[in-house]
Amino acid sequence: MECDEVMLTVRITAAERALLRRLAQGHRSDVSEVVADGLLDVLPTLQSTADAYRLLAALTPPAPCAQTVWLPGALTDLLVLAAARVAQATGVRLGSASAILGAAVRLWLSQDPGRLAANLQVMHEGRNAALAVA
Repeated sequence: MECDEVMLTVRITAAERALLRRLAQGHRSDVSEVVADGLLDVLPTLQSTADAYRLLAALTPPAPCAQTVWLPGALTDLLVLAAARVAQATGVRLGSASAILGAAVRLWLSQDPGRLAANLQVMHEGRNAALAVA
């Protein structure tokens, strides 16, 4: 049986988890969808060595809470590519997709919450418009 979604656990702080939940409620979606949108926002920005080190810095603080998310398989493939890019730029290999997921989500959530909500609104409006055309 083939599955088009992958279950991963992201390690984040309690405040970050609460922010994810508020963002999801504000956009009438679930946490997994908000995480996927966040990854689509942050992963393309990881082009330079400085960006790779920013991602590693997001990984270093302790993250006591676990949040399980379901992500599209194609998006988890991007996590693998992002981990390879970080390893190439920094020499640091991240051991799992969950590690790069946690760092990317934490990097994304470090932005201003109002900006995050506005970006999500734009993403959701674009998705709804595309669905209406199809």
